[in-house]
Amino acid sequence: MFKPELLNSLKTYNSKTFVSDLIAGVIVGIVALPLAIAFAIASGVNPAAGLFTAIIAGFCISAFGGSRVQIGGPTGAFAVIVYGVVAQYGLSGLATATVMAGIILILLGAFKMGGLVKFIPYTIVTGFTAGIAVTIAAGQLGDFFGLRPDFSTPMMILGEEYSKMPGDFLPKIIVYIRSAATINIYSTIMAAVCLAFIFIWSKFIKKIPGSFVVIILATVVSIILEKTAGLHTDTIGKFADGSQHFVIPNTLPKPQLPALSIKTITTLFPTAISIAVLAAIESLLSAVVADGMIGSKHDSNTELIAQGIANIASPLFGGIPATGAIARTATNIKNGGKTPIAGIIHAITLLIILLFAGKYAAYIPMAALAAVLINVAWNMAGFPAIRALLKGQKSDICVFVVTFLITVFVDLTVAIEVGLGFAAFFFIKKMIDLSEVQNQRETLTGGIKVDQPEENLDIPPQTFVYEIEGPLFFGTVRKFELATERARTDCKYLVLRMRNTIYLDAGGIKALEQCKAACDRKGITIVISGIHTQPYLLLEKTGMADTLGRENIFDNITAALDRCRK
Repeated sequence: MFKPELLNSLKTYNSKTFVSDLIAGVIVGIVALPLAIAFAIASGVNPAAGLFTAIIAGFCISAFGGSRVQIGGPTGAFAVIVYGVVAQYGLSGLATATVMAGIILILLGAFKMGGLVKFIPYTIVTGFTAGIAVTIAAGQLGDFFGLRPDFSTPMMILGEEYSKMPGDFLPKIIVYIRSAATINIYSTIMAAVCLAFIFIWSKFIKKIPGSFVVIILATVVSIILEKTAGLHTDTIGKFADGSQHFVIPNTLPKPQLPALSIKTITTLFPTAISIAVLAAIESLLSAVVADGMIGSKHDSNTELIAQGIANIASPLFGGIPATGAIARTATNIKNGGKTPIAGIIHAITLLIILLFAGKYAAYIPMAALAAVLINVAWNMAGFPAIRALLKGQKSDICVFVVTFLITVFVDLTVAIEVGLGFAAFFFIKKMIDLSEVQNQRETLTGGIKVDQPEENLDIPPQTFVYEIEGPLFFGTVRKFELATERARTDCKYLVLRMRNTIYLDAGGIKALEQCKAACDRKGITIVISGIHTQPYLLLEKTGMADTLGRENIFDNITAALDRCRK
């Protein structure tokens, strides 16, 4: 049942809670301002699109979400996808893909698929997050150093022509290298000072984010130096040469439906899937972090529906994809946010800033925004998590490295798909390695399995006991076949001890069928011991229980050995 957390919160709402939400909402709105603008620019769209997203999507996520304190808006994770979509399909294509992603998110929530996000391995999440961080940082090198690539004549890069800044990592780096001669020393110094300021500020002051302070100071300094010393740098409103850069409106645009057609939907469907998956992962991860901070529990399915509503509404007003933002959510909690009202106030705060102070955003230096985004990328990369991961097993390192490299050099969607493939492969291999089929007589008398205490079992003559360690599935079938083939010719009874086999699949059933046929030819009776619920139910469904004989299936080894003895 869809029931937003806002409705639950209003039942016990009071003036004291409102004051806490008001303070937190205003602070988060101020914090979100430079981030919304920066993420929009990193995504290759007008800075105003970031504000529209933070206002519209931020309101929807708080009003309809399943978390008490989640703050939504544009995030760095989407910058890579959005930049590529805008470069290839334009803003209309982005709007179409975002609306489709919103519909997918609503369906995921409606069909209660919120828990499935937990099955995406930690190594993959770490890999693509680090890859996105590298891509974001690389995308800011142009503004950080004030580079002005010349596309008046198309550039030939790696066999392809580019008439504008490419979206892919490697071609973009090549463009920056070729444009090194256009470096603006003033922009470089400003960006470096801003970045250093943010790092130092965060060491001493936690309540007020350094990104907001540095944007204000850099804007004031930029205006003063331009008027007094004639120093020019690119700003949101204009380039250093005085030409127009971006236009910041002082009102929300009228809602407009994106162009939808069968061809467009078919073409952009994979992109919509990527946006939906990324929105689901990041929003639910953020909600889990928030739960840990406030000691509460969110409704993941309601949260997905809210994310879907937000991503349908955002492009109607010229916005970009949105999701739950961990940093802004944490800021909300640390400043006293108690209910979704704080998130709604955060959106209203941004709307007021847009209406009455939006025009001043045109003076913000691009170099300062580049410093903010590089700082975001640094925090996003998760170096402590990577260091811990690199100390682990080789299979986890392999999945992480593959996901990271494909995210940076190919595509985020491909990275997740390939990462899941590698993770599944290593998991299956691990299960195969852990699964064993051993001669129980040797195990009991020879002490092969030193980690288990010796059992005093009376194994009858002409009886072979094999213990299956781990699941019997398609990956371990061959081990089972090889072990059972070693049964001696004087064997009359083959006891398969399955106390440690909690899973059986079609491959395992087939192996049992083949084992039964081979034993029938040798006049050997198969007896099953210690079977668990899932394997037994599968034997029932497939008719294998009747084939083996129900009188030969037991829940303990003593009864099975008595059957052989009698």
